[in-house]
Amino acid sequence: MPELPEVETTRRGIAPALLHRSCTGAVVRNPRLRHPVPDDLDATIRGLELGSVERRAKYLVLRFATGSLLIHLGMSGSLRIVPATTEPDKHDHLDILFGDTALRLRDPRRFGLVLWQEGPAPHPLLAGLGIEPLNDDFDGAWLHRAGRGRKTPSKLFLMDGHQVVGIGNIYASESLFRAGIDPVTPIGELGPRRCARLVACIRETLQNALAAGGSTLRDFVSSDGAPGYFQQQYFVYGRAGEPCRKCATPIRKRIMGQRATFFCPRCQR
Repeated sequence: MPELPEVETTRRGIAPALLHRSCTGAVVRNPRLRHPVPDDLDATIRGLELGSVERRAKYLVLRFATGSLLIHLGMSGSLRIVPATTEPDKHDHLDILFGDTALRLRDPRRFGLVLWQEGPAPHPLLAGLGIEPLNDDFDGAWLHRAGRGRKTPSKLFLMDGHQVVGIGNIYASESLFRAGIDPVTPIGELGPRRCARLVACIRETLQNALAAGGSTLRDFVSSDGAPGYFQQQYFVYGRAGEPCRKCATPIRKRIMGQRATFFCPRCQR
């Protein structure tokens, strides 16, 4: 599933082509996504100027004067900027039109969503989301306070969207390796110094992934159709049995929260 770097890469790719342009409608070829695309989407957004393209967690928010369009890429979705006259492929389910330009959603598995939220209030799906890991208020002091007294494994805490948003499985594993923390270590056992180090490593991992255009696993591509390349820099993720890039100890894999977790038993204590 696209995580924060992939969604932010998409946001940065589509915004320059669409900002402050007037929407000329929507073409919905298949409304049967995770949630049905609104029947009146074309009439609702036609004639509205796009004021901003934002990201909240793994959601994209296209803000107009009368409301906002909430988009989630699901497991296989991607958004691309294409000429409006481009013939759609089989899995190109929806176009948001801006004159001669289309924002096209491709989603082979149809686990994504496109929903309209009337007015300035955030969509209910955004309620209860945690802190953004690239914001200034996400620091070691916050993590130490939030984790105090908790027995939740550090890996699962980082993947809990009610605590910290958008990190996901790949970047949680990579960040914990960089911080030298065993994924099963309870978050409440991390002192102020280790919390500060973990936050710094999360930021470093996400920024490096953004610079590489995210990771390409299965279907993800950016708005211009290019894959991400951060997977070439993985220290642990997907490398079970391979030598650690730092100490040569074989990388191990365990299942945590029904997800594969990769770690170095020597570097992560």
